[in-house]
Amino acid sequence: MIIGQRLRQIREEKKISQGDIERKTGLLRCYISRIENGHTVPTVETLQKFAHALEVPMYQLFYDSEKPPELPKRKSTEDVAMWGDSGEDARILAKFRLLFSRLNENDLGLVYLIAQKMQRRKLPSR
Repeated sequence: MIIGQRLRQIREEKKISQGDIERKTGLLRCYISRIENGHTVPTVETLQKFAHALEVPMYQLFYDSEKPPELPKRKSTEDVAMWGDSGEDARILAKFRLLFSRLNENDLGLVYLIAQKMQRRKLPSR
């Protein structure tokens, strides 16, 4: 649904005129009309003014129901497969762990330095 149509729908359901909205928000009636007819896209600040004037929570400007929609549940880190958790990646990671565990502090510093230099190096263009 276009936001202007939703604003008009709520306004008409509450039996509020564009003039009432104009008085409550300080927005010009011609601007309110342009928004409701889809000629202008309102800013968030303007939508906040509309919500206050219509005495509705802001989410109702976007949704038809009485309460906001439920957000999709996020997967926990345990549910998301991470790189190195399984397959060939896990085998390579295990080898690196074993090899790095055998290095002394100076050698680890050298590996770190080489990795930094490799990261800074530009890849050849194809």
